[in-house]
Amino acid sequence: MATPADEIRVDARWLEPPEPMEQVLHALALLQPGQHIRLLLHREPFPLYSILDSRGYRHDTAPQTDGSYVILISPAQDEPPAA
Repeated sequence: MATPADEIRVDARWLEPPEPMEQVLHALALLQPGQHIRLLLHREPFPLYSILDSRGYRHDTAPQTDGSYVILISPAQDEPPAA
């Protein structure tokens, strides 16, 4: 199970593009081994997925009951983070 130290949390709900993507790209630069990013967003970030794929990151998207999304982002070679 992930602990807060294992995670960089990016709450980008209700930010206008391109700010959510900019925040994620900044967080990617801060990732340490064993860490992942938990992105909170009010819409599914389809353009971000191809960028993550091309840079060697995996993403697992979980729609929430309130219509928002939680996207877990980690290096492709790492085990998937606990949701």
